[in-house]
Amino acid sequence: MEHLLLLSEILIINLVLSGDNAVVIAMASKNLPLKQRKRAVWWGALGAVLLRCVLTWVAVLLLKIPFIHAAGGVLLAAIAVKLLLPQEEHSRVAGASSLWKAVQTILAADFIMSLDNVLAIAALAEGDVSILVIGIAISIPIVVWGSNLIADWLQRLPILVYAGAGILGYTAGDMLLQDPQLGPALAAAAPALARAVPAGTAAVVIMFGWLRKYNAGRS
Repeated sequence: MEHLLLLSEILIINLVLSGDNAVVIAMASKNLPLKQRKRAVWWGALGAVLLRCVLTWVAVLLLKIPFIHAAGGVLLAAIAVKLLLPQEEHSRVAGASSLWKAVQTILAADFIMSLDNVLAIAALAEGDVSILVIGIAISIPIVVWGSNLIADWLQRLPILVYAGAGILGYTAGDMLLQDPQLGPALAAAAPALARAVPAGTAAVVIMFGWLRKYNAGRS
């Protein structure tokens, strides 16, 4: 049951964080004939799965270094806030004119934009390689093949974005506690505060992200 819950969290994080990737994929392959578009999506999905597995494995190793967990938690909280802000830069991605250019664009976009996904998934999986591979292998093809649909879901159901940001915020707080140096020190100094860190971080992320989004909409 615990593994199923963890796998569900990884899938949610991957799907929500890959909203921008989905739009880039749709833009990169939109100029291709239907047959080539399907091939570009297939090869892009396969490459993205392999790339994400390697990057996540590296992230798992790095998270064992003291204070890397804490730094990753802070970065993850910032990523969660950014997730709630309006994103417009993907509209500038040009459609590729050939199959392999489309595949290259998809892989390049996934590499650049998957750092947040990798950090979140590595923190959630806590070194469980099988969960990592299964979660990534399931979610990436869903993201690629359903790129337009996922982008539409995120626009129609903003609650999915807030749910993802909340999970990221909670994970960020948990990463602070899991740091081999900071975690024990915080637990010894203020046990009650330490237990409230994950939920508190999630609440702060959602509130701060909402305020930033609200102010951006007024300006």
